[in-house]
Amino acid sequence: MLRVGICGGIGSGKSTVCRMFASRGVAVYSADERAKELMSSDAALRDALIATFGAECFRDGVLDRAYLAGRVFGDEEQLQRLNAIVHPAVRADFRRWTSQQTGEYVIIEAAILFEAHFDEEVDVTLAVLAPASLRAERAMQRDGASREKIEQRMAAQCSDDYLVSHADYAIVNIALEDVEKDVAELHHRFRVMGSRRIEPREESNEL
Repeated sequence: MLRVGICGGIGSGKSTVCRMFASRGVAVYSADERAKELMSSDAALRDALIATFGAECFRDGVLDRAYLAGRVFGDEEQLQRLNAIVHPAVRADFRRWTSQQTGEYVIIEAAILFEAHFDEEVDVTLAVLAPASLRAERAMQRDGASREKIEQRMAAQCSDDYLVSHADYAIVNIALEDVEKDVAELHHRFRVMGSRRIEPREESNEL
């Protein structure tokens, strides 16, 4: 089946877009959520995290995300060490999950699809975009964080220009009614590609 990777910066609304695909019966794998689950449930992954970052990574057997985030935030070397542990586990889990699905295509939602090289695991990529000011407002409302914190996170992510130049398709998420139309069109297109195995760049990358 066709494997579609969906990405987008904080506040872009990629989860909203994924829910629209899911409402059409498409199986969606959340790389971020599964990574959190695996870090708590996978024994080998837990042991690797403890060996690298200390036993404080877990409290009563539960991943202490705040502690781990504090260890890697702003420290590129530590972040790379964390990614080297977690990303291979997520890749393997995604492959297992995909082998159990049915239908013309499946979706993996990954905020850092390109940075983590998860795009190598998919056949076609879709970027969800929105103006920076709107993204910041959405993220502030959702997370209860300050604008400064949100803008720091935005600055650490790939720019929309980068995503547009690397993704096969793009959706601009401003008005939900327009996004629904774009998702409906892409759903049809991906089903055809999945059933016929059309190469993604044989189709236009513009909606």
